[in-house]
Amino acid sequence: MTETTVEQHPPAEATGGGFIDPVPMEEDPAQLFAGDSGTLDAAVRRVLVRLLQRRFLVAARNRSQWRTLLENQQVIESRLHDLFVHLVVDHDRGIAYKKQVRSAELDVPILLKDDPYSRAETLVLVHLRTVFQRERGAGEASVRVDVEEVEQTVLTFFDPDDKNLAARQTEIRNAVRRLEKEGLIEEESEGRYRVTPLVEIVLSNERLVELREWLRRQNEEDQR
Repeated sequence: MTETTVEQHPPAEATGGGFIDPVPMEEDPAQLFAGDSGTLDAAVRRVLVRLLQRRFLVAARNRSQWRTLLENQQVIESRLHDLFVHLVVDHDRGIAYKKQVRSAELDVPILLKDDPYSRAETLVLVHLRTVFQRERGAGEASVRVDVEEVEQTVLTFFDPDDKNLAARQTEIRNAVRRLEKEGLIEEESEGRYRVTPLVEIVLSNERLVELREWLRRQNEEDQR
């Protein structure tokens, strides 16, 4: 853990009837900007900001920031705890992310707002998680899907009598784009995506089972 402290300048000393002018605060080498009262190095602050800005910090994509996080994990955790936010570092997957602290005993102001997935996004996520689980279980190191395959699978969960197929397809494509933006999939070539381990964090195995059961009941009701 690396911390710096603001350097204190000595009092001005008399010299030959005059005074030595103090170094302006803006030129203090221990500060990053005028009036800076922070104690973290610039690199550590950047990791802290990234954790607050983004949903995940992935080691494979940000090796320098990942190293900084591990070297300064205790102080970064402390800063997040001040905001009632947990830091989760998954060393096996090389992923770090934050979680909102929630407590029935403590009045906790909510900093991290829930941004629920739409129906189409949930259906795409379930498909990705299912494929990821199946392929990893079969020993595959990397899991890939084609957008046409995703689209055709997800369309089976919509009302078959819905005549607005183009609108449903647009919903699904938009869902794919959102999940790509969040890092759950990465486009390797046009229309072909690699599913990342983030999908396991966003959708746990227990939640996957619940959603599969919900979808099964929905299908049974639609067929009645």
